[in-house]
Amino acid sequence: MNTSAQSTGTGSSRFTEHLWDAARLVREGIDDLDFLRQLGDGTLPLDVFRTYIEQDLLYLDRYAKALSIVAAHAPTAEATGFWAGAATQTATVEAALHKDLLSSGVLPDATGDPVPSPACLAYTSYLTATAATEPYAVAAAAALPCFWIYADVGTRLAATAHDVLAADPSHPYARWVTTYDAPEFHEEVANARRFVDAAADDATPAVRSAMTEAFVVAARYELMFWDAPLNPQNWPAS
Repeated sequence: MNTSAQSTGTGSSRFTEHLWDAARLVREGIDDLDFLRQLGDGTLPLDVFRTYIEQDLLYLDRYAKALSIVAAHAPTAEATGFWAGAATQTATVEAALHKDLLSSGVLPDATGDPVPSPACLAYTSYLTATAATEPYAVAAAAALPCFWIYADVGTRLAATAHDVLAADPSHPYARWVTTYDAPEFHEEVANARRFVDAAADDATPAVRSAMTEAFVVAARYELMFWDAPLNPQNWPAS
């Protein structure tokens, strides 16, 4: 995969373009992950995919709470409505998709109650702490990679998985791929970018610098989260 400006709608002077460029090396690392390559060509082991979906469901619950905090600190009613709506969407629609996948009978049975992996807990703890303690603009920038990188990855997976899905529309990865490549999700990404751009317009240079750092850190956690199911880091003494 190649996360290019063309494929993500980039090419402007918006602040979010600066954020996207700042995370270029991290995004290239995400593009090169074996997990995404195997997911795209349909060769990812089903037990690894189940682990990913379990962890992502845990992540979504915590991410929705972080988005709710961002909403509470938003400077306008429109921004509050967007982030609160995103929190609801995350906690209901996206979580329901994951639960359906886990209970579909297509994936291997659970081996126990899942607990957050180190990558999952670190990522969600970072987002929650940033939302609670940093200025709204910084918190919004930290929340943006989950929107944007997922949409970018979803678009690329939909393309690379075309032959797999054509041969087997019921493939267990099909619903996940199509959800994150759906026009509705890309519209959500565009709105998230718009609010982050607006926050940057009103921010001081120091806050904009902090926004950049938060975006890059969250992008790094995205990479770690994607990689963890195939290359797990177990908790010590577990």
